[in-house]
Amino acid sequence: MDDVRTRIIRDLLDLVIPPTADGRLPGAGALGLAEHALRTVEKTPMLAPVVEYGLSTLRDAAAQRNPGGWAALSPAEKAEVWRAFAAADQFFLPAFLFLAYSGYYLDRRVLDALGMEARPPHPAGHPMGADDWTLLEPVRRRGRMYRG
Repeated sequence: MDDVRTRIIRDLLDLVIPPTADGRLPGAGALGLAEHALRTVEKTPMLAPVVEYGLSTLRDAAAQRNPGGWAALSPAEKAEVWRAFAAADQFFLPAFLFLAYSGYYLDRRVLDALGMEARPPHPAGHPMGADDWTLLEPVRRRGRMYRG
């Protein structure tokens, strides 16, 4: 079952974030993010039922098309099953996109291709302009407010 889940997630990752035509950016499935997605689901209990429901529904839809299941579908058939499911379901897609994007934009290869440094924002920080304390003037003019 875990191999099937991993395969479905890997294929879906490449469907929602495919590689660019010029090869500059890889598809999300090719980056090994299926394992990242499954670890994130394990650490985020609110996502688990939504993701499990989505994967089992996709697995069942694939089995209806082909007795061999998801693995036996062609890439075009997998895309059709995915599009039909995503159009009919309002919960799985947002959860899955969270998993896809949260892993994809942390990957060093993606950051390098985008020309970004693969580092946390601190301690090196990011350049910021000088503070403009005059922006607080409207708040200061209101005076103190208390709830009674």
